Amino acid sequence: MIRILMLALALPISAAPRGAPLAATPEREGAVLLREFIYQAAPYPQSHASTIVQTPDGTLAAAWFGGTHERSPDVEIWFARRSAGGWETPKSVANGIQPDGTRLPTWNPVLFQDPAGPLHLYYKAGPSPQRWWGMVITSTDGGRSWGKAQRLPAGILGPIKNKPVILEDGAWLSPSSTEDEGSGRWKLHFERSEDAGKRWSATAPVDPDARFDAIQPSILFLPGGRLEAIARTREGVLAATQSADNGKSWGKLFAVDLPNPNSGTDAVTLKDGRQLIVYNHAAQRPETPGSGRRYPLNIAISRDGVYWRPALTLETEPLPDGYAYPAVIQSADGLVHITYTWNRQRIRHVVVDPARLTD
Repeated sequence: MIRILMLALALPISAAPRGAPLAATPEREGAVLLREFIYQAAPYPQSHASTIVQTPDGTLAAAWFGGTHERSPDVEIWFARRSAGGWETPKSVANGIQPDGTRLPTWNPVLFQDPAGPLHLYYKAGPSPQRWWGMVITSTDGGRSWGKAQRLPAGILGPIKNKPVILEDGAWLSPSSTEDEGSGRWKLHFERSEDAGKRWSATAPVDPDARFDAIQPSILFLPGGRLEAIARTREGVLAATQSADNGKSWGKLFAVDLPNPNSGTDAVTLKDGRQLIVYNHAAQRPETPGSGRRYPLNIAISRDGVYWRPALTLETEPLPDGYAYPAVIQSADGLVHITYTWNRQRIRHVVVDPARLTD
């Protein structure tokens, strides 16, 4: 803990000087095994916020939200499975139609496979991130059919963007966050279930007086039984916090050595113990604080979750809406699967061989 506090003081709040060029990493030879779109055409103009999972029979499945535009009441949650012939035709599996007939947008689906039970799809419904609530649907046949949508208990939002993890004691730990409407602050918290998602409890906000406004964490497993959560911030850099008690309490937020243009990321602990993150290697625009370009899209590798090394550039071409909101998993065969928003128009799926990513 002393080392973490020293790092928090030593690392700068920005990963690069304003306006300074950021190093690009060329694509490692042979690392990308597949690059494809999940669909070529859709009955909506915009899509965003994908999630990916592998079901027990080895099938890949993905979900995202699609509609006229983000925040539009017609935004629904779309889902597709990948069979031997490629991605199946996506279908809508959830929407924001309320009991009184009014309609609200849906947001940020997160797929999570219970190893001994159904496939879960968590998502949000509501007019805005400040006023949304958590929902969940489940499937007992790998996503071919879905049960009735259920609202999560009061005070439980579910995973905000990135996947829950299963701890050594079998508990589920869900990475969550809030965007307060009154104060405008962004804060991390975590939600824990010890009965396979039937009941949940939430931690207090992490480091509420931090110099970072942080949301959308990903959970990593560090040596010695520690956990780390790495999150998006408004401050131009990714921030992290660590836990030594299975996520029941968390330390101070500190900067890691990667930039963040106020855009979502995702990370995973690989089977070989390395940490992998997918993120936009770009700084915020100094003329418009709080925003930044969402390209290039990169992979970085770390041994300790604090010091990261560039490993692969996935996308570099400037697009109006860039490449955003990646999701990442490691499948049973050891390959890394990544999905992300492509120019707000489609969802791209990329397969990477992590053995070819050096750190």
